[in-house]
Amino acid sequence: MKTQHNNHGGASMDYEQKYFELLAQKFPNVQSAATELINLNAILNLPKGTEHFIADIHGEYDAFNHFLKNASGILKQKINQIFPDLDKTNRRRLSFFIYYPHDMLNKYQKSWDKEAFELLLKDVLKRMIILARVVATKYTKSHVSKNLPPEFSYIIQELLYESNKHEDKRRYYESITEAIFQTGREKKLIIELSRFIRRLAIDRLHIVGDIFDRGPKPHLVMDKIMRQKYVDIQWGNHDIIWMGAASGCMVSIANVIRIAARYNNLDCLEDGYGINLRILSGFANKNYKHDPCSAFYPKTKNNDNPILDHPKFVARMHKAITVIQFKLEKTLIDRNPGFDLENRLLLDQINFSENTISIDGETYELSSVFPTLDPNNPWTLTEEEQTVINHLKHMFLHNEILQNHIRYLFRKGSMYLRTNDVLLIHAGVPLNEDGSLMQQTIDGKTYQGKPLFDIFEQKIRNAYLNRYEPQNPERDYFILLWQAPSSPLFAKDKMRTFERYFIDNKTVHKETMNPYFTLRENNAVLDTIFDSFGVDKKRGKIINGHVPLDITQGHKVMLANKRIYLIDGGMSKQYAKQTNIGGYTLISDSYAFYLVSHSRFSDYESLIESEKDIVSITHSEDINHRRTYIYDTDKGKNIESTVNDLAKLIELYRNGTLKERDYKQD
Repeated sequence: MKTQHNNHGGASMDYEQKYFELLAQKFPNVQSAATELINLNAILNLPKGTEHFIADIHGEYDAFNHFLKNASGILKQKINQIFPDLDKTNRRRLSFFIYYPHDMLNKYQKSWDKEAFELLLKDVLKRMIILARVVATKYTKSHVSKNLPPEFSYIIQELLYESNKHEDKRRYYESITEAIFQTGREKKLIIELSRFIRRLAIDRLHIVGDIFDRGPKPHLVMDKIMRQKYVDIQWGNHDIIWMGAASGCMVSIANVIRIAARYNNLDCLEDGYGINLRILSGFANKNYKHDPCSAFYPKTKNNDNPILDHPKFVARMHKAITVIQFKLEKTLIDRNPGFDLENRLLLDQINFSENTISIDGETYELSSVFPTLDPNNPWTLTEEEQTVINHLKHMFLHNEILQNHIRYLFRKGSMYLRTNDVLLIHAGVPLNEDGSLMQQTIDGKTYQGKPLFDIFEQKIRNAYLNRYEPQNPERDYFILLWQAPSSPLFAKDKMRTFERYFIDNKTVHKETMNPYFTLRENNAVLDTIFDSFGVDKKRGKIINGHVPLDITQGHKVMLANKRIYLIDGGMSKQYAKQTNIGGYTLISDSYAFYLVSHSRFSDYESLIESEKDIVSITHSEDINHRRTYIYDTDKGKNIESTVNDLAKLIELYRNGTLKERDYKQD
């Protein structure tokens, strides 16, 4: 591609030539370009790596951490296959040395004598090397090398790649092992080798939304995700509300605190992120001390924090921030009539003398009082409320731990991902009742399908980049994505937060799901979605989370002849009464797609004590007609493009268009 003259009247620039000149800086001669071309061609013929898809973690760090450690049951399965003659007790022991090496080393060092402990470690180390060889077979030596711990890189590579069948080689390997024990490095090697095995067991991790809320440790989940080498995130509605809070959206901040109080997880904010809520607690205790706040008692106990285990203390904070949230919503909704959120403005529908409210022409009794509402002007924040929310906004905007997590979410995340003709979306694609794509007007233009997702993503990225600007109207789009009917991450007609808190009549609590959930199995509708996102209709699949389903109770989690997978298995303990299981992992390797359900996770200490892993059951397999290789994937297409460029670069060197250089030459 060529351009015309530049603004300064200079000669036209040949961008293709400029591109190859830049490529030549990395590959300065025929030898270097040919070596890379040969390497990439070899990579194209490797089997596709194993991908794991997990959704709706909701702060359940211990369960999520365990799924990563045991690769959602894959490592246990490989151990059973590789060591069929090993009894069940020793297979379990080996598994847990890979999952939790520190804990297992401490456990056996304390309970076994020195000689028996050393024999155990030698056996564990030998078997871990064998397992490492198996999990490394899918990868190039270069990829394996990049994942090795630096201090043991040479040793592990020697043990991985050389045959020990020859007598001299066998003695060589035995001498390496003996030297490791003589220098006291055996425990460190086991720890690093376990990490290496776990790292290679999952080639890529896809998080299909909702890292935050409900569970107690989303900050630790984020820390864990950030340590993974190959990961992408499709934002969920609960992620979006935290992203909005970190962008300075006051309505988002109020929602984040409200939900934390609802599930008794305020210490996630205070201890996990260091966000001081004292100003809110002081305000709540002063203004709500005579209010029973009965609808605001937390749903769970907090055994880790005696202060937050006092339910009335939490209930006052919960109600105080909820009322502040409702007041703040008024201005945001008024300035965005296109968001279709006017039906959420209910405070001025309250009859304070009769303590009732009118909604959609019906009158309901209210189960609460409102000590900080002015009947004549219910939308106005009191001076104290304004001080509270201003302080909290400052805390969220300037909290480096939170900002670091949210920057990562923006860097690794997106509204959707299309990878290898698999479309990852947290909730769904907004549809009308007739199956057509729902439209949303933004800045005078109408969007639907993929362009709608794209404009939403553009808006919130801009909002975050300009988060310190006092006037930043694009912050409002976090609330659209949190609760508006056109949100692909919410996918309901309305969020009935007010009704659930203040009206006992449960008929008014119902939130209607978007037609996507009833129409997505229709082939014509599904084809429309695939066309919008550029997905191959014959090979395409959609993966959603958002709605917890339990396959053991007969819920349909694989739809449209396995073209749609629903992978929210209720990992959050808050769903314990709703689902018998504790989450799903969808796994895609070079042979198949298969869905794995997990037993509910209790605590890892009891697992280590018993050395009995949680049960993981495969429920479905979608077998490939033939094994999938790198050249079949999107990654392969990118590699093929690079191979073609390298071939062209070699041609330019050989015909004299470009001059070859040595590596050290400037």
